[in-house]
Amino acid sequence: MSGIIAIVGRPNVGKSTLFNRLVGGREAIVDQFSGVTRDRHYGKSEWNGREFSVIDTGGYVTGSDDIFESEIRKQVQLAIDETDLILFVVDVDAGITDLDQEVANLLRRQNKPVLLTANKVDNSQRTLQTAEFYGLGMGEVYGISAISGSGTGDLLDEVVKALPPERSSEQNEELPRFAVVGRPNAGKSSLINMLTGQERNIVTPISGTTRDSTDIRYNAYGFDFVLVDTAGLRKKAKVHEDLEFYSVMRSVRAIESADVCILMVDAAEGFHVQDVNIFGLAQKNRKGIVIVVNKWDLIEKDHTTAKQFKDNILERTKPFTDVEIIFSSVLNKQRVHQALQAAVQTFENRTRRIKTSELNDFLLPVIQKTPPPATKGKYIKIKYITQLPSKFPAFAFFANLPQYVKEPYKRFLENKLRERYDFKGVPVRIYMREK
Repeated sequence: MSGIIAIVGRPNVGKSTLFNRLVGGREAIVDQFSGVTRDRHYGKSEWNGREFSVIDTGGYVTGSDDIFESEIRKQVQLAIDETDLILFVVDVDAGITDLDQEVANLLRRQNKPVLLTANKVDNSQRTLQTAEFYGLGMGEVYGISAISGSGTGDLLDEVVKALPPERSSEQNEELPRFAVVGRPNAGKSSLINMLTGQERNIVTPISGTTRDSTDIRYNAYGFDFVLVDTAGLRKKAKVHEDLEFYSVMRSVRAIESADVCILMVDAAEGFHVQDVNIFGLAQKNRKGIVIVVNKWDLIEKDHTTAKQFKDNILERTKPFTDVEIIFSSVLNKQRVHQALQAAVQTFENRTRRIKTSELNDFLLPVIQKTPPPATKGKYIKIKYITQLPSKFPAFAFFANLPQYVKEPYKRFLENKLRERYDFKGVPVRIYMREK
């Protein structure tokens, strides 16, 4: 499992700019509705071969100029609970403010590594000003400019050093790990209780009643796997403000440790924007995905209802539409077995290996018939294909001008692979390499 780092600090210190710098901007999830999880807030980053997730807490604080200390305190507390490392961002222009002091007091009391990051250090005068922040008693101060990127390399070296070693669960190592994910109240706990035959989770119709994510070994009816139960939320007195933030945090944690994600969707609510986000998280982490539309018994339907529902989901997961969608009712034990079979099949698809000779025999004639379009009068020749030794399906295509192969052609190659081999429910990566 890779690590999770959170960027915290008071408003307007450049948290989101730093976030975009770390995840390369484009990678973040952007919601099409404002309000739910406004702003970009989750992304993957990689430095010196180490992958980690980055969470920007800034996107969640509601209100604009008059943000209360309590609101920030809440964000920081959540970040402390859920992450492995904290980047505490301050603004060298403003110096130490009362709010910075407040955040520092909170962080000092925790047993989590914190890197104090002074932003907007873009000249030598400002480098000298960073000394003031030693007064916060947080140890070394890393001066950076999130806009230009200066200093971020040194900061990332420290991030990678401070993250806990990559861990895998030794116990049950060889068993597939299935995470049950989804929005609060979609039926995640009911599914797990049904499978384990015990009220392991307190199931109530109030969203957000599950306390923590747990691993459960499931060995029955010919199945043997580990269930990662993440029900999105811990019980909190005032859970509303943090609801979306918290379910994203929890889902990130669970998705990272799983092989396949069973995404539970509430049929009555439809495929909500937050479902799209969670789907995006699983896809970005290159996990297998099965979508289970729960509470289907409560829907009035005719012969076209399921098709319309399915089409609506696939429209919103584009371009990744090769996914199993199962309509079920956990309460009535309807098609639950089918959902598990789909998860097992998806796991097999994710671990499928194809011989190099077979790949070349199949794909080279396809490429010859439909070569990549020429760019700037240069013809691209793909000579050789091999599957990379990764945990998910990834293929290297060796070409004379790999930089000129555009996304649509990569998608064409991916579709050809999907037509020939069963990669249903699994993101496939295509890499172009110099031959």
